[in-house]
Amino acid sequence: MFRLRITVSVIITIILIILLIHGTSEAVRVKDIADVQGVRKNQLIGYGLVIGLDGTGDSKSTQFTIQTLVGLLGRMGITVDPNLVKVDNVAAVMVTANLPPFAKVGSKIDVIVSSIGDTESLQGGTLLLTPLKAPNGKVYAVAQGPVSIGGFSAKGAAASVQQNHPTVAQIPGGAVIEKEVSTSLFDKKLLSINLHNPDFTTATRLVNAINSTIEEKIAVAIDPATVEVKVPERYKGKIVEYLASLENLEITPDSRAKIVLDERTGTIVVGANVRISTVAISHGNLTIQIKEVPEVSQPPPLSTGTTTVVPRTELSTTEQEASLLIMPSATSIGELAKGLNAVGVTPRDFIAIIQAIKAAGALQAELEII
Repeated sequence: MFRLRITVSVIITIILIILLIHGTSEAVRVKDIADVQGVRKNQLIGYGLVIGLDGTGDSKSTQFTIQTLVGLLGRMGITVDPNLVKVDNVAAVMVTANLPPFAKVGSKIDVIVSSIGDTESLQGGTLLLTPLKAPNGKVYAVAQGPVSIGGFSAKGAAASVQQNHPTVAQIPGGAVIEKEVSTSLFDKKLLSINLHNPDFTTATRLVNAINSTIEEKIAVAIDPATVEVKVPERYKGKIVEYLASLENLEITPDSRAKIVLDERTGTIVVGANVRISTVAISHGNLTIQIKEVPEVSQPPPLSTGTTTVVPRTELSTTEQEASLLIMPSATSIGELAKGLNAVGVTPRDFIAIIQAIKAAGALQAELEII
């Protein structure tokens, strides 16, 4: 029996975030929606070897692992023939890390170790001393230590089991900072605050909040993403204290009306400012059931005919009664969801209805499908 459903009614996971308060949202701290320009993390990368693997390392066809191991032994005064080297217990890896702002020499940071060869697992291995460089080619940290994959991998002749990803590992606090990134704010007379989500209204609210708190017109919005702030005389030499007072200010960020739909999972995320113009909605489910019931045709007795199978198809349709829902102008998405839930609309039906409303020009919001 073959069944085709035009509108799928299945149990799916749905996350529907609806901010029902018209035009308002919760105030947040400046430090949660913006950064001070120049205060950021820097990415580091390095190439190294993980040793001590239990026969799960790179194969002999991974030539760069052999070359790296031979070169390492050569620097230690040991000469070996590359043709005689086996790397079953060794894996070539790339090591990545993020150097946080204001990190000092001797501080430790976490690193990620990722295989670049054909190793089966990094479980139980140890990363050898690996310099971590920035894009400018300078070494800012060195990493070393036992790796942790947070799982396991095992297999036999006819079965295997795996937990997590065995070719990517972590070393918490596995790198020591050897060089600092110069980030000086002490002598700054002008600071720039960059919003994570550029918006004209949010930038204006930030300017007003700063000026009203400091009681001076020291802040000005350069563009929707940047607010420049002067350092008042009373805060000269107290930049840390000054930034602490700014980043703890609370403002209400604004955002564009937007709906995000994930058709694969049935997830719907709706913003607070979404509005719908006057529209009538009618949506019903249609189920088509196709059933193959073959019949056997036999020839009369003592005849020369043959037994044959005659195909026969039973076709039936079932259509649910559709309800007509009229939404008045300026309806919020919360009111729409409440009305659709009242007539038994499923999440996937809701996605289809939202797309149809957008196509009709009645949805006053940006629609993004992921």
